[in-house]
Amino acid sequence: MTPLPILVVPQLVAAVAAALLLVGFWTPVAGVLMAVAEMFLAFSHSNDPWLHILLGALGASLAMLGPGAWSVDARLFGRKRIQIPQR
Repeated sequence: MTPLPILVVPQLVAAVAAALLLVGFWTPVAGVLMAVAEMFLAFSHSNDPWLHILLGALGASLAMLGPGAWSVDARLFGRKRIQIPQR
């Protein structure tokens, strides 16, 4: 059995990262933090790891997608758009 403080820290990191993702602040950083924390929790628990794997994949995908149009990141740093020129 793993001691309690070792599991509390990743859970707190995942919760803070999820809150940051919810408001759209530091989206790439928060997504990576959430993915790493959830993967640690998935491999450290002895019970069913599929919820942690799902949340880790969600965090990684949000890190790759970046902030949305209504996020705090878009308001602070501007919305990035890629325009493909017509041939």
